[in-house]
Order: sequence, then C-alpha cells, then structure tokens
Amino acid sequence: VQLQAFGGGLVQAGGSLRLPCAASGRTFSSSTMGWFRQAPGKEREFVALISWRGGSTYYADSVKGRFTISRDNAKNTVYLQLNSLKPEDTAVYFCAADRDGSRSYSKYEYHYWGQGTQVTVSS
Repeated sequence: VQLQAFGGGLVQAGGSLRLPCAASGRTFSSSTMGWFRQAPGKEREFVALISWRGGSTYYADSVKGRFTISRDNAKNTVYLQLNSLKPEDTAVYFCAADRDGSRSYSKYEYHYWGQGTQVTVSS
C-alpha cells in the first residue's frame, strides 16, 4: 500500500481542515487506517483510527469531539476532518495502514505510512 496525505495548511484557531489520504494497492480496503501526528521535538502520537469496514472509530482524548475519521473504500481514501482547531494541534499529520486489521493505537503496529502533511494553527 502506498499512501499520500495532503490538505494541510495554515489556519486560525477555531478553524477547520480536511485531510484526505489517498491509497494505492489491494490491501487498503482490508486495512485498519490510522492518523498520527508529530509536533517538533515530540514523539509521533496517535490521533484516530478506523476499522476496515468503517464501522468502528477510535480517537485520542485530545481530539475527541473535534476530529472525525472516515473512509471511502471505493475511492481508496481515508479522511480526517479537523474542527475547532487549537494551536496545540500544530503538527505534521501522517496517515498509516495496518494490513493486519488490528485496532491499535501504537505506531509500531502500522506497516505503511504516508509522507505527512503540515497543519499549522495560529492563535
């Protein structure tokens, strides 16, 4: 699976962004898809994941109620909708695929990664 995330940018606090992640490869539709982020000087952290059918979603406490993950298997795309953005959401956002379909928050369980897209939230 090859992944490409885009849609990042500069937004004011309280604003919104939508991050698509386009995938190629046969295993996308059977993979758990996750979003992670990494701020300067910090570890890459879990943001959200969605099961392969899209029936189950999980979120980090810091984004619950503000971010929404979704997927369209017909388009081989997973999305992350970011609402009510805060300056502390500033980071590079990565999409990732777990071909085993586990629902893990750990970055070590993900086999494929996109290149990341920068989200900057100004106060």
